[in-house]
Amino acid sequence: MISLTPKDVLPDDATAGTLVGRVWLPQAGGPTVVAVRNDGVFDVTARFPTVSALCEERDPAAALRATKGERIGDLDAILANTPPDARDTTKPHLLAPVDLQVLKAAGVTFAISMLERVIEERARGNPSSAEAIRKEVVRLVGDDLSKLRPGSAEAAKLKQVLIEQNAWSQYLEVGIGPDAEVFTKAPTLSSVGTGMDAGLHPKSTWNNPEPEVVLVVSSTGRIAGAALGNDVNLRDFEGRSALLLSKAKDNNASCAIGPLLRLFDQTFSLDDVRKMDVGLTVKGTDGFVLEGHSSISKISRDPTDLVAQTVGPVHQYPDGFALFLGTMFAPVKDRDAKGEGFTHKRDDIVTIAAPELGKLVNRMRNSDECEHWTFGLSALMKNLAQRKVI
Repeated sequence: MISLTPKDVLPDDATAGTLVGRVWLPQAGGPTVVAVRNDGVFDVTARFPTVSALCEERDPAAALRATKGERIGDLDAILANTPPDARDTTKPHLLAPVDLQVLKAAGVTFAISMLERVIEERARGNPSSAEAIRKEVVRLVGDDLSKLRPGSAEAAKLKQVLIEQNAWSQYLEVGIGPDAEVFTKAPTLSSVGTGMDAGLHPKSTWNNPEPEVVLVVSSTGRIAGAALGNDVNLRDFEGRSALLLSKAKDNNASCAIGPLLRLFDQTFSLDDVRKMDVGLTVKGTDGFVLEGHSSISKISRDPTDLVAQTVGPVHQYPDGFALFLGTMFAPVKDRDAKGEGFTHKRDDIVTIAAPELGKLVNRMRNSDECEHWTFGLSALMKNLAQRKVI
């Protein structure tokens, strides 16, 4: 069972930044928007019915700081009550820190993850074939494409060479071509937060976590802040066919975001995101430990480019969106049989961490075992109306 304390969750500078979250408030019968401060957790729903509404403010951080709110408790008590196995349903527990935002994700934004997608495609979802294919792909393409700018003349030249060698791939197209891969990760309101179970499709036998930074963006395309995310990935499903992307990515509890949303202010900016290192640790009940990281500084496309390719004249998001930036992490460490790489096992504890954003901690279960998602958009609107905050 997961045990959480503020030290396990908060950034290294604790509550020095502007931190916003969502808490399930039993007496209100629904979620409440909260400011997490040094002296407790404060309900600000009367001023900001949704996190989306807060992010539409001209200066969300200043607006939140100017709102006193009503204190609902200590962060440590709320965190202790968050894991499903420890929960008292009469007390508050933490949720994912986004609500009406559309959940989007950018894929193949790092060279190393791009190569792994090519390997998945060629292995057709069979992990035992991956090692030999990996050597061949690296021989043809190289293992460092980080300096190759997507959409550039150099990228187009490489594409032509690879086509002539019959080595071109749809993943290389979105990795070094002009158009980024941006897809809908999961339905609005379906993400799970820290301390909760994250889901894997029960038919998957080759899968992995994807430690990422998640940008929270307003309807106008202004980036309001960032959180951590786990873009849970089924390598076997997507490897069999890219047309199975939705099944590989979107299952119950397969989108984890948290622990809190840190808004941009004088303590935290997009430049901090650009320099961020995101760490990953997976601990299994079998004693297996996997460690990795993802350095945003090595991303192939700048975060502002990914946002610009998501929202604009051809696509609008009236309630904003949350955008996973992708990951350079691609697990190749063998867990069981040699050459078959990594895959999750039941009850793995996944910790995704960054000094600026804290820690997102989830236990892995099959999606049908995780808490079913039952509180959707209509339930949220009804609840907020009953509370007379909209």
